Amino acid sequence: MGILSCESNQSNPNAEEWVSLFNGKDLSGWKIKMARQEVGVNYKNTFRVEDSMIRVVYDDYDAFENDYGHMYYTTPYSYYKLRFDYRFVGDQTPGGENWNVRNSGVMLHSQSAESNAFEQHFPVSIELQLLGGLGKADRTTGNLCTPGTAVVYQNELDFTHCISASSKTYHGDQWVKAEAIVMGSESIIHIIENDTVLRYSQPQVDQHFISKDYPGSDWEIMGVSNHDYWKPKAGTLIDQGYIALQAESHPIDFKNIELLNLCGCMDKAAKNFKNYYIKADNSTCVYD
Repeated sequence: MGILSCESNQSNPNAEEWVSLFNGKDLSGWKIKMARQEVGVNYKNTFRVEDSMIRVVYDDYDAFENDYGHMYYTTPYSYYKLRFDYRFVGDQTPGGENWNVRNSGVMLHSQSAESNAFEQHFPVSIELQLLGGLGKADRTTGNLCTPGTAVVYQNELDFTHCISASSKTYHGDQWVKAEAIVMGSESIIHIIENDTVLRYSQPQVDQHFISKDYPGSDWEIMGVSNHDYWKPKAGTLIDQGYIALQAESHPIDFKNIELLNLCGCMDKAAKNFKNYYIKADNSTCVYD
């Protein structure tokens, strides 16, 4: 998965060192991988920067034809807090699945862009699923979906593909604040508008890409031609990975994407000690 980032340059141990993952100007620091495209190909200009936002748009599409895509931040993380704002806008692109109306997500503990199979729709990851209200009825956001994975939920190993959160419903094109507290493979918490809406632990590779109740060819259906690599890893805990923004047919905007690394120097004698670190990486310690 690469080398984890556990660095800190802040001398005040009480000062939280949030890092922006988006410079507001371009897509530096991110890699795009879309189904049936090589890494780095921004098919039909799906991912764009406008007005200090990352926008997932479909202006150049006549129709969506399983053109699933993800944009991966190039540094993997293990213990961290992530926060961002999102909003759904406009109408779904023709050809998108009914379940993808006002549906997107941010992938946590994801495989890298480069390790995706050429036709792969979704990375093996933990998805913080984002859903917008449809103008009536309840529709929670901050849910969990598990492409190629499973988690322990309510003290049991749960193979359900999507687990609903306890959030409110957010209709229309309003901005919504989302957060995740990721503690390696120990636990993950989803937060929406400052309310904790979902908790689970022990994310791990699943034998099935969607769920054990789905036909056995579910890896192939989702374009994961290298499934023989993943299936023997079933039950392996996932304690690190990449963060990725999703594109799956409905336009969505992201802004204020920030991360607080909880992994770093835990030696109090070091200049860059932080009292909020959870995971030690004392190889990063800086001394006088």
